[in-house]
Amino acid sequence: MNLLIIKVVFWLMGCCLVVGQQVTYTFKEFPYKEHPKNEALFREYESACEQGCNGSGVSKVLCVRQCISPSCYRDLYSYDPLEEGEVDVRLNSFKGCFIQRYNKFRP
Repeated sequence: MNLLIIKVVFWLMGCCLVVGQQVTYTFKEFPYKEHPKNEALFREYESACEQGCNGSGVSKVLCVRQCISPSCYRDLYSYDPLEEGEVDVRLNSFKGCFIQRYNKFRP
């Protein structure tokens, strides 16, 4: 009985250590200035891409992002795709990447 209690205590201590550790998430960051022109351009592309993407939830979001900018999608999502319920902390970087590449390649 005492051995069981000791095992449970050590197991609980191990769980607390794992829960208490802070996980640092890193991804390539692109600066993004929230400006009406930038937002309008992004929304225009997003709306157009939504028409061609079926499904719902995260799968549709990722389809839309890949349609908006395949290279930005590759840089920010391909190695670690967005998961259902995940807060998308990469969205502003994605917008920054999109605006940066749009400005670089437009005539």
